[in-house]
Formats: sequence, structure tokens, C-alpha cells
Amino acid sequence: MSITKKITILFIISFFIMLVTGYKINEINEEKIEALSKEKYLQISDHFFKNLSNSDYATLDKKLQELNFKRVEDIEHYKRFSKEIYSKDNPFGFIKILKHEDRRYLLNMRYLDDEILLADITQEESFNQQFFLNLLIASDVLILIVIYLIVFRMTLPIKAISKKLIRFSDGEYSIRLKQKSTNDEIGVLSQTFNQMAQKIENLIKSRERLLRDIGHELRTPIAKGKMASGMLEKSHYKEIIQKAFDSLDELTKELLSLEKLKSGSDFLSISRFGAEALILGALSKLYIEDESILDIKIIDDFVIEADKNYLAIAIKNLIDNAVKYSAKLPVFIEAKNNTVSVKNYGERLTKNFEYYLEVFTQDSTSRNSNGFGIGLNIVDTILKKHGFKLKYDYEDGMNVFLVEFTSPLLSPLKH
Repeated sequence: MSITKKITILFIISFFIMLVTGYKINEINEEKIEALSKEKYLQISDHFFKNLSNSDYATLDKKLQELNFKRVEDIEHYKRFSKEIYSKDNPFGFIKILKHEDRRYLLNMRYLDDEILLADITQEESFNQQFFLNLLIASDVLILIVIYLIVFRMTLPIKAISKKLIRFSDGEYSIRLKQKSTNDEIGVLSQTFNQMAQKIENLIKSRERLLRDIGHELRTPIAKGKMASGMLEKSHYKEIIQKAFDSLDELTKELLSLEKLKSGSDFLSISRFGAEALILGALSKLYIEDESILDIKIIDDFVIEADKNYLAIAIKNLIDNAVKYSAKLPVFIEAKNNTVSVKNYGERLTKNFEYYLEVFTQDSTSRNSNGFGIGLNIVDTILKKHGFKLKYDYEDGMNVFLVEFTSPLLSPLKH
């Protein structure tokens, strides 16, 4: 999960918790104010009612002032927009506690034809405290939103940097990061990456140029050596010399192919072809005198979209290795379920499979030392360029090398 998604999820959870907390606090305070107001009104209601029954308004007004109460005019208007939360009737009138829509609590009393509506002056202080508390909660929510927006904006450059780093790792060595600022960590990171990328690009170009020059320079003396050795009289030493020149020529070709593969993927020529055509193309690149050493089964002739030439080289290398290192023949080649497998009899590989995908690595216990340990690295590089996978397994005394063609464009081939 990306950092942006994690931050967003945490923000949503925090925002929800804060809203629920604010709502609950407001609800508890409302219940507390209502309970206190009701208790206070009930304590003084009998006293006010007696003054009302005696029609002693002078005494009543004095008592109202002492207890911080006041009369409310326009009784009918306030009663119409209030909710009754308590009521007590008697033969001469009633005592009611009302809650107005503006959240104020009112004491409504009637004795015969006299009716009065009273309000506690001190409850304004409670409302002000509640308002201040709600304001603090709203401020916290606003601050949380601002923090989220700031952090989210800070993650955007990180997301862009991550994407460009992936492209750089895929071989786009000319990728550089935009430097909007050099005063923060992101700016320093961008500047440092650009410097590192420039150095790596220069080193890679120097290496490519060196290997290319060495490869081309070696081809001429190797060709001359092969030609000269062919003119020698037939002998054991002639075979040794020719084999040495052939090995040098093969090593040079493999190094140049490997360097070209790792330099980028723009050279790939993509086309659509079947698994059978791929295997036939791989076999055409091999020099096998006796075809009976291969057991080929095309169960599913599925469609592959890739560079046929380079993919044939990969399959060729797998078959060539299987033939070289097989304890007994034949070597089995099979195409089914969007996979091509190459199996050969032999002992299980002694190291992790990833070890053999590196350059110049071989199994030290192998009875056959032919080759330079580049073949599997070339196979792995070609498949990675196409987005395909190379897997290894060992079953029934056979080493199984499996190529998975996981492209969404794969489909059964229609004849």
C-alpha cells in the first residue's frame, strides 16, 4: 500500500473519530445542562408558583432578580417553538419546563388566569462554554484537514520520485528529477539523485563503449586466427587451437548480445507468433546433428507477442544448456498453458536458482565445463525485457526450466 493511501486512510479514521467524539461530547453536555436546568427549575418552581397564586408580583420580581431569573415576554411565541420536557398539573394550574429551539430552558407556570414564562439568566454562560467547546472541536477538525493537505502535498513529489526511480531501474538512465526547491529534504534528495544518475549514466555509457570496442577489436584477430588455424595440418594441436578460437568467438558474441540487451528495450521488434514457431526458431539456432535427443510436445500452440528472434535465443540457450548438462537423453521440450518447459535428467542445482542467473556462474559439481556461464543470464535478461518469467523446479530426477508467458495478450492460436 502506498504512503498516500495510508495517510488518507489514517486521515479518514481520525476525522471520523473526531466528529464522533465532538458529537458525543456535545450530546453529553446537552444532557447534563438539561438535567441541571430541570433540577434547578423544579427546586424553585413551587416557590414561584406560591407568589403567582398570591398575585404578589412585586415579591415575585424581587425573587426573580435574586435568583438570576427574568420574565420572558411573548409567551405564546416561545411556547409555539418549544418542546415540553416536564409537566405537573394541579387543580388551579400547572408547572411546565420547556426547551426552546434556541436550546434555552424555560419555566412556564399558570395559576387560574395568570400565566408566566421565566428563563434562567445563568444558562447563557453554559451555552457560551458549550459554544467555545464546539469551536475548539471544529478548530481541531480544520487543523486535521490542513495537516492532511500539507502531508498529501508533501507525498506527491515522493510519488513522482518513486515512479522515476522505477523507470531508471528499468534502463531509462537519462531520467532526471525536477528540482522545485533545494531548501527541504525532497529538494536535496532530487539533487543528490540527479548527480548520482548522471554519474551512473556516464559509467554505463563508458562501459558500453568499452565492451563494444573490445568486441569489435577482438573479432578481427579471432577471424584471422580461425582462418590461419584452418590452414594448419590436421593434428591434435589444430583441434585445440580451433576450439580455443571458437570459444573466444562465442564468448565475444555472447558478451555483445548481453550488453545490447542490458542497454535498453528500444531495439526489440515486437510481433505475434505461436509457441510452435518459437520452438522451431530456437532449434534453427542450434547445431544438433541427431534430433532424436530432443522430445518435443506442442500441447497448446498459444500466441505470444514479443521479439521472436531474441525470445528464440532465450529458448535456444535453455535447450543448449539442457543438452550439455543432461545426465542422459532425451531432453524434453513442451508447450502448454502459456508456458514452455525444458527438462533434462541430472542432479538438482546445488545453489539457489538466482545464483545461476548471474554472469559467469556455473555449477561447480557439473561434469561438463563447456560454456562461460552467460547463457542463463541472457535468458533471464531477455525474458525480463518482455515481462515474462523464468522458473526452476526439480521433479522425477529432472531439472525443469519453465518460461511463463504472462502477457494479457496471450490467447490460443487459431489455425
